[in-house]
Amino acid sequence: MNAFKQPAPAQQLQQTARIALACLDLTSLNDTDSEADIASLCQRAQTAFGPVAAVCVWPRLAAFARAQLPAHIGVAAVANFPHGGADIDAAVHDTRQIVLAKAQEVDVVLPYKSLMAGDDAAVLALLSAVRQACPGLVLKVILETGELKTTALIERACQLSLQAGADFLKTSTGKTPISATPDAAHTMLGAIAASAGARAHVGFKASGGIRTVQDATVYMALVAQILGADALNPRQFRIGASSILNDIEAVLGGNPGNATHVAHGY
Repeated sequence: MNAFKQPAPAQQLQQTARIALACLDLTSLNDTDSEADIASLCQRAQTAFGPVAAVCVWPRLAAFARAQLPAHIGVAAVANFPHGGADIDAAVHDTRQIVLAKAQEVDVVLPYKSLMAGDDAAVLALLSAVRQACPGLVLKVILETGELKTTALIERACQLSLQAGADFLKTSTGKTPISATPDAAHTMLGAIAASAGARAHVGFKASGGIRTVQDATVYMALVAQILGADALNPRQFRIGASSILNDIEAVLGGNPGNATHVAHGY
């Protein structure tokens, strides 16, 4: 992975920044978030360099976000978040609230503690119920890979998510000590690539700890390597972050500043 951390030439960095912007889920998931906070987020989503892919908010603020944005910017909201419990009714309640808000995407946390306990059935039941509750919406399943830790558990989480009908596999909530890592991303992308039914349409979302364009380069390189460069579009690649937008704008504005810093925490 070290080669991915080297400073990129300015032109390459700008191209990376353009892709990162188009594939960004601009996110605010603070407990204290208000409509005023989300109004500011939605304004930030419409940059001078182009729009982000979506904004990601709490279910209680999804309808407000939808009303603030043009149709070409999606609204994602979280379910079963961030705890990833096994309560199907609670997860479905969140999901139905998101559907009623006319959002386009659901980011649901896989019940990773159940998976770690060997209860695959509980995992599949919750994910399948959420999938059934949001027909037609994009379903991103958050694996919480920093808690799963092992390749075997991450692979199993991927398999169950794909079996339940996930449209994206997402690394993490960003609320645990370890979020996205290149190793976890490699495992997740490998699971997508290994599934004939998923490779052409299931996406990957890196979330947590991605603060600069150079950080994003790591994950873009993996996506291009495993799924192909054609997958670097919002239908198959997302970045879940908020602070990275400042760096994207700096790079695209010709003032990269700290954009060539190595990835945080790797």
